[in-house]
This record gives sequence, C-alpha cells and structure tokens, in this order.
Amino acid sequence: MQMIKLIKNADVYAPEHLGKKDILIVGNKICRMEDHIEGYDALPDVEVFDVEGKKVLPGYIDLHVHITGGGGEQGPASRVPESQLSVFTTNGITTVVGLLGTDGITRSIENLVAKARALNEEGITAYTLTSAYAYPPVTLTGSVEKDIIMVPPMIGVKLAVSDHRSSNPTGEEIIRLATAARRAGLLSGTPGLVTMHMGSGRGGLDPIFYALEHSDVPAKNLLPTHMHRTQELIDQGIQLVRMGGYIDFTAGCDDVELETTADKLVYCLQAEGVSEDHVTLSSDAYGSQPRFDENGNCIGLTYASPKYLHKTMQALVKRGIALERAIKLLTTTPAELLGLTGVKGCVCEGADADLLVLGDDLAIDSLFAKGKTALWQNDIRMKGRFE
Repeated sequence: MQMIKLIKNADVYAPEHLGKKDILIVGNKICRMEDHIEGYDALPDVEVFDVEGKKVLPGYIDLHVHITGGGGEQGPASRVPESQLSVFTTNGITTVVGLLGTDGITRSIENLVAKARALNEEGITAYTLTSAYAYPPVTLTGSVEKDIIMVPPMIGVKLAVSDHRSSNPTGEEIIRLATAARRAGLLSGTPGLVTMHMGSGRGGLDPIFYALEHSDVPAKNLLPTHMHRTQELIDQGIQLVRMGGYIDFTAGCDDVELETTADKLVYCLQAEGVSEDHVTLSSDAYGSQPRFDENGNCIGLTYASPKYLHKTMQALVKRGIALERAIKLLTTTPAELLGLTGVKGCVCEGADADLLVLGDDLAIDSLFAKGKTALWQNDIRMKGRFE
C-alpha cells in the first residue's frame, strides 16, 4: 500500500508564490494541490501534517557534493570523511550530484557510485559524475560514454579547468569530452553534463569560450562551477550567461565567506542579461577548502558544509532578492540542467514529493524527501544506517 500524506495550510512557493494550499502526497509524488483538500483527515493510514501557514518550497538540489569526502592536499590525514544522510536533510537538501575532486586516486568512482546508491536507498535522490580533475578522464568502464550509459546513477563527467591542480585541458579537449558526454546523454536519457571545476588560473573561461565558438556543443552541457573565485571569473561568467550558458556559484564555507559570496551573487544577478534561470548555487559539501601561499604551498585546509547552502540563500533574501527568485538557484534551474523540469525543483502535481518547510526568519522547520518524512519540526525522522 502506498503511503498517503496530507499537508495542510502550506504557504506554497513553487518557486513562484502560490499562496495557501493543501498538498496531497501519494507514495513519492504530489498527487493533488488545491486551496482546500477535504475528506482525507479521518481516513486510516493517512498522515496529516498541519504546517500552520509556514512557507513550503521545493527541496534543494545540490549540484556539487563530495559525497565520499574530498581533501588530501595536506596528505592522507587530511582526507575529509564521507557524507551523512541527516546532514543533507536537516539542511533542506533532497537531491545531490556526487563527484570526485582533487583526489581521484584514493577516492574511487566505484566508491562514489556505491555511496550514491546508498543515499538513494536511505531516502534522498543522488546522481554521480564520472572522472575527477584529470584529462584524459579516469573512468569505471574505460569510456566516459559507457560510464554514463551503463552505470546508473551516472549523468555526466567532471573536469578541472584553469587550476594549478588541473591537467590544463585545451578548448579542443573540452570539445571532445563534451561531445562524448552529450552523445552518451542522448543515448541514456541523462543530461550528459560536463561540470568543470574552475580555478583562479589565468586562463579563466577561455577554453570554454573556445569550445562553444568552435563546436556545436550546446552551452547547456557545459557547467563551470566555483564561479565566485575572482571578479574576472564572475565577469566572464556573466558573458557566458549572455551567450545562453549556465554558471554555478559555490556557497561560502564559513559565516564570513557566505556574506561575500552573497554579494557576488547579487552583483551577477543584477547584471544586464543575467537571470536566476541560468545561475545555480551549490555547496561543494565535504570538499576540501585548501589555502595556498604565493608559492603554491598548502598552508591550511578545512572543508565545506551543506549548511551554507541554505545560509547563503537566506543572505540573498536579506539583500533584497525575492524568495521566489533566490530559491530558483537551488530548485528550478538545477532541475533544468538535470533534465528534470516538472519532476524535481518544483511544487506541482506530478512532481516528486520533495518539500522543504521554512518557519520564522526562513529557518528550516521540516523536510519531506520522496514523500517520506525526513524532518518534522526539527525532529530528525530519517537517518543513515550507521548514524
């Protein structure tokens, strides 16, 4: 028997503001959404949740998460631990894209896929990208195309660009990689996404501009991330969006950086020709945050937390970005990149029942993931097996 839930008195942001609604969930889908849904309250096996006018919005989609841990720039002891389910759910995240970082050796694609499958079993939605920083890519089957087509939940490939830890891929190499990923995406029904870790190197987005100008690869297949690093990178990102491309900002890794990241996002969103429909925000959760001196020596290291995704969204609203605009960075826009428009990142009939409830000051109150109660009034109802 499918579980049935009725959420009453929700102030819905879908992400557009719809006002007060009741939401009926059957299994893992939103079945009905109306001003008032009657007749279910007294039925057996129906759970009723009265959110008392609190804001209800789509669960967050985090496009950049090191689910198996990142790190390692200060040796084996600096390897970041693996992610835990409840850390995602208590921070409003219901969908993640897992990937590897600097360390594509001791952190394997095999482990990445297994961890994503575990998160799917435990209650959220998880996808993965093959390879890591290096070019030529390191894959599970010996081919980017085979990985994406034959290894669920693989949906694309990772690459590092303009970074001293990258392989310094050329525009031609990005064309070859993006073409393979796109072809695989078409054959597998996945986005065939190429997520590119951007460093602060002097090349910036130049190799990406080259790829777009010298090939027929759609701009939507190329997603540069960490676009907050430098003003030059942000300005190049604005240029890319004006060409029809997409860019991904990384939430701050502490209370100070999240404020500067919010300022940079506001600058970007206020630029002519730029909208939240082509900009996303991800956490880089469990990824290392190394600090290098002018000689390239690693002089400090911490790692990112999922909590700064929501904190950065709150900071955007405090700066005057309307809530329905701010949450697009975490909902409809990433859903579009994943080919999941109408399924993820929205509150509507037929969509996955991934719902985030916000209380006063936009504080996280409750979360439903694939129709299951992950968090209710700050009481954790869903945990990983070994938490």
